[in-house]
Amino acid sequence: MRTLTRSLAPMALAAAIALSACGGTSSAGTVSGSTGPPSPAAPPSTTGSPSPSEAPIPSESPIPTENSPPGDIPDNIAFVPYASRRGGFTISIPEGWSRTTTPNSVTFTDKLNTVVVSWHDVPSPPSVTSVKTREVADLRTSERAFTLGSVTAATLPAGRAVLTTYQANSEPNAVTGQQYRLDVQRYSLYRHGTEVAIGLRSPVGADNVDPWRIVTQSFTWR
Repeated sequence: MRTLTRSLAPMALAAAIALSACGGTSSAGTVSGSTGPPSPAAPPSTTGSPSPSEAPIPSESPIPTENSPPGDIPDNIAFVPYASRRGGFTISIPEGWSRTTTPNSVTFTDKLNTVVVSWHDVPSPPSVTSVKTREVADLRTSERAFTLGSVTAATLPAGRAVLTTYQANSEPNAVTGQQYRLDVQRYSLYRHGTEVAIGLRSPVGADNVDPWRIVTQSFTWR
């Protein structure tokens, strides 16, 4: 019997050690997480808000008019002539304004006041009807919160023209994001297959009648 007991003792000890080792492995797996393959991701929800790229862009509302818009051009400002070889015209612009040119336009800017002169080839002179049909349609898509005023025949020293008046929002300020509501006068003139448009932009309420008259009266064909 003593021999049998001594033989069984080492076997019982080995079994106990093996059982203890199995229990330790199971506990570690529970703490560190499963080591098997990851569960498949849940499918994206088909309900809820669309992504930003799919969300519709809201229409822009007209900016309220400023009580004291910073847009009056000084009465004593000097005007200097600018000649465009590409456009075939000369026009006087307030001295010191910044200038930006493209192959088919030139823009003069000071604070919130802007003069834009653009030109392109057309088969026939603009009329009140053609401006209402084509050019106003283009302005509705190119201007911010466009509101048409009127389209009428006009006469400048350079010849007959079509005057379009409207309001639009300015571009947001690059730093503050602030915008202003603008009054715009746009004169369309024609000569020898070229239409020139003179756009005069200033904040609603600004008193720029005299400066704008000087600009438009100075326009001459070259």
